[in-house]
Amino acid sequence: MRLLCHAVGVSLAGVLVSCATAQAPPVRATVRPGIDVLLEDSLHLVKGRAVGLLTNRNGVDRHGVSDIERLRAAGVNLVALFTPEHGFRGAADPGAAVATTRDSATGLPIYSLYGSTFAPTAEMLTGVQVFLVDLPDAGARYFTYVSTTIELMKSPAMASIPVIILDRPDPVGGAVQGNVLDSTTRSFVGSVSVPMRHGLTPGELALLAQRERGLATKLIVVPVSGWRRSMYFDATGLPFDPPSPNLRDLESIISYSGTCLFEGTNLSTGRGSDAPFSQIGAPWLDPDAILARLGPQPGVALTPTTFIPRQPGDGKYADTLLHGIRLQVTDRAAYDAPATALRLLVAIRQVHPAQFAWNPKHFDRLAGQPGLREALERGAPVDSILGVWAGQRAAFAARAASVRLYPE
Repeated sequence: MRLLCHAVGVSLAGVLVSCATAQAPPVRATVRPGIDVLLEDSLHLVKGRAVGLLTNRNGVDRHGVSDIERLRAAGVNLVALFTPEHGFRGAADPGAAVATTRDSATGLPIYSLYGSTFAPTAEMLTGVQVFLVDLPDAGARYFTYVSTTIELMKSPAMASIPVIILDRPDPVGGAVQGNVLDSTTRSFVGSVSVPMRHGLTPGELALLAQRERGLATKLIVVPVSGWRRSMYFDATGLPFDPPSPNLRDLESIISYSGTCLFEGTNLSTGRGSDAPFSQIGAPWLDPDAILARLGPQPGVALTPTTFIPRQPGDGKYADTLLHGIRLQVTDRAAYDAPATALRLLVAIRQVHPAQFAWNPKHFDRLAGQPGLREALERGAPVDSILGVWAGQRAAFAARAASVRLYPE
């Protein structure tokens, strides 16, 4: 099978190219991530060229073998490695600066793009002729790996170096939920104007950012073979490895697009506990009163719980017994994590008007706009907020149509 490539737009660098497979997607357990497609179908893109690779421990083939091992075995000339937040081993704490190191197995430098710099410098790129990016995503706007990819694409030092995205599935499929980020409030936890749950792959996110921000990078997406938007990660047959230390399983990733909003409040999101992003809590929380006010929510069971976040945790209540609410997904198709988080926010503020507090700047970054916090503060009905979100998503669907590379 060969790749079919088509132009998806024009930049200052010329025609943008993305690729799609010629055959219909195979059945479960035959999904191939971009690294497999590159090596089996499109090795000519890197053969005979000095290659820089932005990745971490999630950069593996469909059998769990690392990209580095596969590329070197194929005779690809890897000359430098680069890594995003959480570091090359994926173990660094959220937000912690990552140091530049050296890979003990290959002797290659591992340049940090989440420390003293967020984009490669000319010195780091010495001798690099083509750049590969193989990073996972969590299906939510807040995840920073796409921001690192964009910083790479923006770097003046990358002006003449093509960027090849080795694509990976969106782990929570193609559903789109929540509000859309206002482009005037971009940040590292919201670098593309997409919904909270965006339904795009890393390659599609890069194409959208490239087009809408006028980036001159020559960008190629090597697609996932056999993936459909209806597929969650556990239907792909690919090996699962947490994309970050606090997204330990698919259950937490499904809720992440909603519960991450609580990072901008004085509630814990369960970092440092047994179920980060699948529970929220605080010492003063009255779960029974909140759940009685909230009522049942579609697709998710909400139950009272207690937990103790251990160090480093979320920096709020380390080593403190918290009263909380556990979220357990019961019906993926019915569950809307951002909408559930919105309703929880309203109920918690009603039950605990004196105890609840915002971290306004951080909440607005995560919410993608100050308007959500302001609407909640003035008591806007949830249904009216959700109606605004629906209109934003409809406009987003039209914007994103041309970068969607995969069938439903």
